[in-house]
Amino acid sequence: MGGGGEPMEVLEQDPAVPLPPPQVAFDLSFGDLGRALAAGWRDFLRMPQYGMFFGGVYVLAGLAIGWAALYGGEPTWLIPAMAGFPLVAPFVAVGLYEASRRREAGEAIGWRAVLGALKGHDDDQILSMGVIVFVAFSFWMIVAHAIFAVFMAESGMGGESLAALLTPAGLMMLAVGSAVGAVMAFAFYAMTVISLPMLVERKVDFLTAIIASFKTVRGNFAVMLAWAAIIAAVLFAAMIPAFLGLMVALPVLGHATWHLYRRAVV
Repeated sequence: MGGGGEPMEVLEQDPAVPLPPPQVAFDLSFGDLGRALAAGWRDFLRMPQYGMFFGGVYVLAGLAIGWAALYGGEPTWLIPAMAGFPLVAPFVAVGLYEASRRREAGEAIGWRAVLGALKGHDDDQILSMGVIVFVAFSFWMIVAHAIFAVFMAESGMGGESLAALLTPAGLMMLAVGSAVGAVMAFAFYAMTVISLPMLVERKVDFLTAIIASFKTVRGNFAVMLAWAAIIAAVLFAAMIPAFLGLMVALPVLGHATWHLYRRAVV
C-alpha cells in the first residue's frame, strides 16, 4: 500500500540474495494510518482464521496472566501485567505479517507458511527478537516491582488487595508507574514496529531492522506517536471485556501494521 492510496510494487526476493539496505520514508501522513487500518480490516475479513487463531492465543495468555495475578495472592500485579502485556503483541503478530505479505504478493497462504513465519529466513533473526521481547516484558515487571516497593513498602501495605491502590501512596505509585511504563513502552514500540515486519519480508539481521525502525519513528515522529496511541488505546479497550476483544483487535492491528510498514520502507 503506497502513499495517497497508490499500490506499491511488491518486491520478489531471492532468498539467497539479500536486499539492499532498507530505506525508510520520512513523509508518512495521518491519512496513511487510516489507510493502514482499512487495509488491516480487509485482510482480517479475507482470512479471519489466522487472525482468530493468533488473537485466541493472545486472549488465553491474557486470561492466564489475570488468573495468576488474582488467584495467586498478588492481585495488584494485575495492573503492571496488563500494562506490559501489549509489549508482546508485535511478536505474536509475526504470523499475521506473513499472511498479509503473502496476500499482497499473490502467494499461496497456508498454516505451514503462517506458523513458520517465526523461523524467518532460517536465520533465527525473528527468534532473537522474540528473546528481546521476553526480556523487555521481564524487565518491565522488575521495574514495576521496584516502583511498588518504593511507594508501598513503607506504608505497610502489601499486594494482597486492590484497595491499596486507592490510598495516596497507591495513587502516587500508579502515576509514577504509568509515566515510567509509557516511556518504556514507547521505546520498545519504536524498536519493533518496523523491525518485525521487516524481518518477515527481508533477509536482514535484527540490528539493521531495529535501526530502520528507530529511523522511521524519529523521521515521522508525530504520525508514529499517533499510531502508538491508537495501538495502546485499542488494545487496552479490547482487554476490558475479559480480553475477548483482542480476538479482533490484535489481528486487525497486526495486519494494519504490515501495511504501514510497506508504506514506510522503500
